[in-house]
Amino acid sequence: MPSKLLLAAPRGYCAGVDRAVQTVERALTLYGAPVYVRKEIVHNKHVVEVLRERGAIFVDELDDTIPEGAMTVFSAHGVSPMVHAEAERRGLRTIDATCPLVTKVHREAVKFAGEGYTIVLIGHAGHEEVEGTMGEAPDHIVLVETEEDVDNLEVDDPTKIAYISQTTLSVDETGAIIARLRDKFPHIIGPRTDDICYATTNRQAAVKQMAPLCDLVLVIGSRNSSNSNRLVEVAREHGAESHLIDNESQVQAAWLEGVETVGITSGASAPEELVSRLVDYFRERGVTDVSEFEVVQEDVRFMLPKTIRQAMAEAS
Repeated sequence: MPSKLLLAAPRGYCAGVDRAVQTVERALTLYGAPVYVRKEIVHNKHVVEVLRERGAIFVDELDDTIPEGAMTVFSAHGVSPMVHAEAERRGLRTIDATCPLVTKVHREAVKFAGEGYTIVLIGHAGHEEVEGTMGEAPDHIVLVETEEDVDNLEVDDPTKIAYISQTTLSVDETGAIIARLRDKFPHIIGPRTDDICYATTNRQAAVKQMAPLCDLVLVIGSRNSSNSNRLVEVAREHGAESHLIDNESQVQAAWLEGVETVGITSGASAPEELVSRLVDYFRERGVTDVSEFEVVQEDVRFMLPKTIRQAMAEAS
């Protein structure tokens, strides 16, 4: 059994997730159940389950299962203009809980497309955030996932090319892809500030520094959480065994054999309660040395969507 736990800081909820989850909670309080949510509000099974118990109904698309005029929340990952148009056509009352940092990427896509650029989006095919961003300018955007994709990329005008990226990628991997793009397309331009969000960057930085001190790093997060999966990769790249778990019940005894130090972190959509439960799991098994491993302090906060703020003001 391990003798020491290191808790990565920062970890867990980012400002965008906190805002999105609070948006659904406040909507349930203000308007009553049910509140419909398109896709998972954030990529975490535990969070979705808790909100479902409170009366949130999660749907994949804005189809006929949602009654006309129903209160509908768009998830933190953002949606394409087509989804907004469909909601309007169906007469739904909508609250947009898209993370402001994702909205920034959408705006960049619209701007570059308007200026006639071919836009290279660095991201993972099929991820909701990527689908929403591509929907802003489908005729202008090409998706690349790897450096190899860049090597195979052909564009009409190599002097009119721009890049943007999904907000939850590996910092190092994305840096390598951007470098490859710059080599191949010397005229390429990018956003004024990095698209990868501060929380993704900070959580990876903490794991990079913590992993060499650990035999094992446990990352709390759901399978479909892009940023959580990246944390596992970063831990492995920096010398530690690493596994992604939803909660403490998934820890396997075999992982702990011969392990002295366990590092714990959590993805940007995993609540701190799950970290506390994992720490308790180890304390119950005799681990007493538990310390925070802080790399950077975060103090980012986002205001709730305007619809919710106005409704709260009226309710009070």
